[in-house]
Amino acid sequence: MADASTRTVDRALTLLATVCDDGPLTLADAARAVGLSASTALRLLRTLEAQEFVRRVDDGRYAAGVRMIQLGARALSNDALVSLAEPALSRVVAETGESSYLAVRGPGDTALYIAIIEGTHSIRHSSWVGRTIPREGSAAGAVLGGEVARDEYVVVTQGVEDDVTAIAAPIVVGGRVVASLSVVVPSYRTTEAKTAEIGRILVRESGTIGASSDVEGERTP
Repeated sequence: MADASTRTVDRALTLLATVCDDGPLTLADAARAVGLSASTALRLLRTLEAQEFVRRVDDGRYAAGVRMIQLGARALSNDALVSLAEPALSRVVAETGESSYLAVRGPGDTALYIAIIEGTHSIRHSSWVGRTIPREGSAAGAVLGGEVARDEYVVVTQGVEDDVTAIAAPIVVGGRVVASLSVVVPSYRTTEAKTAEIGRILVRESGTIGASSDVEGERTP
């Protein structure tokens, strides 16, 4: 039989996984989902919150915390998708001079940045790897939400940040949008024509990532 400390760790991990998978959750819903009393769940959640593995949102529910998101991003940085995307990210930067990002669906209604190749300009968008943004109102979010066809791109100005233009295209594998390939550029440095050219580059490169993913999948035993 597992000792008390092992049971505590098991309960905490189960509770953490539930919040990450299904959150944001109320205390009552989280406790019910893992078969714990409210008092036990609250004690564990407070410990997880102190370590930033979970957080309280505005309405008091529990959601994945910044530490959990950072750890997830680090794990994803070694994922095959990132490896496949790196050449395309580099080509986007070489052609545009702007920072290029790879994003996937994050917890709840968010997008999570998992890779970047920084641009070559002295003034450029700095790394957001490990950061989540709302899907609503963002270029990456529109792509991940299926609002953009695979051979198209989306442009959002003044979305997540003021004076910034984001252009994104979907990466499609097996008929499903699995990620967003995007460029983030200061709005003063782009024009309608340049933005359109960046969009075309992103569509082309997102297609190469999707095709590479299909080939790798066929090679997997």
